[in-house]
Amino acid sequence: MKYDIDSQEVLDNFLTYAKINTRSDPQNSQQIPSTACQMDLARVLEQQLKDLDLQDVKINPHNAYVTALLPGNSNEDQPTIGFIAHLDTADFNAENIQPQVHYNYDGQPIKFANGLQLTTTEFPNLKNFLGQTLITTDGTTLLGVDDKAGIAGVMSAVSHLVQHPEISHGPIKVGFGPDEEIGQGAKHFDVDDFQADFAYTLDNGDLGDIEYETFNAAQAIIDIQGKSVHPGQAKEGGLVNAISIGEQLDQMIPTAERAELTEGREGYYLMLKFSASIEHARLLYIIRDFDHQKFELRKKVVQQAVEQLNQQLDQPRIQLKLQDEYYNMADIIQKDPYPIELAQQALQNLGITPKIKAFRGGTDGSLITYKGLPTPNLFNGGDNFHGPYEFVTVEAMQKLAATIIEISHLAHK
Repeated sequence: MKYDIDSQEVLDNFLTYAKINTRSDPQNSQQIPSTACQMDLARVLEQQLKDLDLQDVKINPHNAYVTALLPGNSNEDQPTIGFIAHLDTADFNAENIQPQVHYNYDGQPIKFANGLQLTTTEFPNLKNFLGQTLITTDGTTLLGVDDKAGIAGVMSAVSHLVQHPEISHGPIKVGFGPDEEIGQGAKHFDVDDFQADFAYTLDNGDLGDIEYETFNAAQAIIDIQGKSVHPGQAKEGGLVNAISIGEQLDQMIPTAERAELTEGREGYYLMLKFSASIEHARLLYIIRDFDHQKFELRKKVVQQAVEQLNQQLDQPRIQLKLQDEYYNMADIIQKDPYPIELAQQALQNLGITPKIKAFRGGTDGSLITYKGLPTPNLFNGGDNFHGPYEFVTVEAMQKLAATIIEISHLAHK
């Protein structure tokens, strides 16, 4: 089935959302949301959903999620499907965002006033969007495609269904939440309140992408307590250099399994930060693996390195805080792959080639799935996320909206 999604509505909505600064703040992660500006977009979406006469429209005061229900209009017994996107943008300048619209993009370099430019030489994916309505930044900020393109796709889909009651569909729940970029928002997602049978996040990815295999993820914070004395008396005074211990510890982590040396389904260790003085050092690692058993072994490698090094010191000086962050949603979704099969069929019906990918990261769906709501990820059609080279096309967001509609139309229990 072909759906004539209103291109002007898609464009107007995306531009409205993009201009609102919704950058999250990892230094304020104890607050929900981490930045008050995310509520500016939340309130815009709340009003739009009310204007569309959706039911149960609300902003949850406990987790800042905007949720609403579009009731089903079919006599068939169909599942309630959720579509989820996030409000916040990444850690890059988001003040005074000025989206640039390039109609009938011709492939020529797009030059920004600050000297940056988008070219098909540097960004070959641009060639896939010739003739389309391309939206870029002005080179000074991010655009917020991640994930305002997802939001725009959802809003266009529900708007189209409201305007076209002849399209049969089951109940649809929509959810727009905060702080995905700092890994906090989905921790507070209320599955019982959302009341869906399964859901999809719409969080980046090329046209046709379906992602349900993600990393298992952990974070290791290692604190090292040194002892500082005058260097002229270092030996007799028993100087213990926390910097040197930190360097030694890092060499005990498999160097061939660092993030920059891995790809595909290979797991890795990555030291994100190393702040140190003689008296104190702190190392921050992330640990990733698709396979849960290998993931557990990776954590043991770090634990054993700390234990071994502590035994070599005059006293235990190294403390390890190891915390799991999220798990591979495939371990759950593979038990009932219907959401994946449904998305594949919907894309094929629309003439879009489904591309199932293992995602070298995590999504809000990683956490939400383990809360009891299976939630794989679909594309939002954008590219070059989290910086001044971000772009998306109106046509890509139209296809996302059509995919949402076709999924809702096809679904059955």
